[in-house]
Amino acid sequence: MAADSAALLLAERFAETVELFAPPLRAAVSEEALRLAWTGAIAGSGDVATIGEPVSEPGAGGLVRVRIPVRCAGGGFTVVVSVGGDGLLHGLRLAPEGDAEWQPPHYAQPDRRTEREVLLGTGPLAVPGTLTLPDGPGPWPAVVLLSGGGAFDRDGTSGPNKPLKDLAWGLAARQVASLRFDKVTFAHPDRLPADHTMADEYLPHALAAVRLLGQQPEVAADRIHLLGHSMGGKVAPRIAAADPSIAGLVLLAADAQPMHQAAVRVARYLAALNPGPGADAAVAALARQAELAGGPDLAPDTPSELLPLGYSAAYWLDLRAYDAVAIAAALARPMLILQGGRDYQVTVADDLTRWQAALADRTDVTIRIHPDVNHLFFAGSGPATPAEYAHPGHLDQAVLDDVAAWLARH
Repeated sequence: MAADSAALLLAERFAETVELFAPPLRAAVSEEALRLAWTGAIAGSGDVATIGEPVSEPGAGGLVRVRIPVRCAGGGFTVVVSVGGDGLLHGLRLAPEGDAEWQPPHYAQPDRRTEREVLLGTGPLAVPGTLTLPDGPGPWPAVVLLSGGGAFDRDGTSGPNKPLKDLAWGLAARQVASLRFDKVTFAHPDRLPADHTMADEYLPHALAAVRLLGQQPEVAADRIHLLGHSMGGKVAPRIAAADPSIAGLVLLAADAQPMHQAAVRVARYLAALNPGPGADAAVAALARQAELAGGPDLAPDTPSELLPLGYSAAYWLDLRAYDAVAIAAALARPMLILQGGRDYQVTVADDLTRWQAALADRTDVTIRIHPDVNHLFFAGSGPATPAEYAHPGHLDQAVLDDVAAWLARH
């Protein structure tokens, strides 16, 4: 089964691949979402050359995890599938080649922090998290860390990289506490209703995190901020509007362009890195879906398979009704907005300019571009590609220093 799925992916027979999915995975990953993920995986790495021999190992919940190496002209990646006793695929991800283990950044000082596990929320949708405290009695300023769009864990894990863990450990060394948590889409992908929204993904647990931080004697209750990356930055103003105790916002690569438009823009960028009929088909299909998501015919009962990224109509309707920039402009809270100059997912031209236009006159808002960093705020050079996310890296220290210095002033 695992080898069959890899062969189907190699042949770009995505509809047949989806037929191998167990019902929960099929509900979460559409044919077009799989096509886009595949296009992104090979972008910057060249055409697929060979598929290696599968390697099996026991997985969680009685599943068998199978890793299948894929070699491309300019690199490679690994197809990782979880196969159940029913013979169907219960999980599929495209992992960086080697899947290297994360190592702490040089600016993380282990003797200057303590960590403990916490639980946010109650009932079946409660999620685990990690409270990171600087060494000493405090009380310290603190941040709730919000990861980007998708099923991210508390560390914002992307291949061998953990940018939110970089932040948490780096900030602790600079006397800032933090709380990060697994998104409910990561912790309980099978328990969320199919028509969940961005608010459902973030608000309940983010607000619980703010409350929990405020109860810690080591934390200054009047100096709790939100720090959101990507979609986490987009949703941060919404969370702050719901809780006046939140002292301010730090937005890293926060998207402002309507997401259905941004998805097509990013797909075109990736297709240009590895052009061909498959890439063109992926862009064309996504463009049709985006037109429906942004158009007047979108209705609550529009099937999710007709919409971008497999999100439900409820998700897109909620996004269309939410203007992050306008909500931020109405908040009387200080903000730090940082943007990477090499970011192709959230860009200076398409996103940051919207924040600048609305907030440039605010004396309590600081906006800064780090020209050499990508979407993860890792330093590099030249045009960014998905392939560079496969290499171990760390949040740039200049970005960390910006955040820590701003929090110290506020």
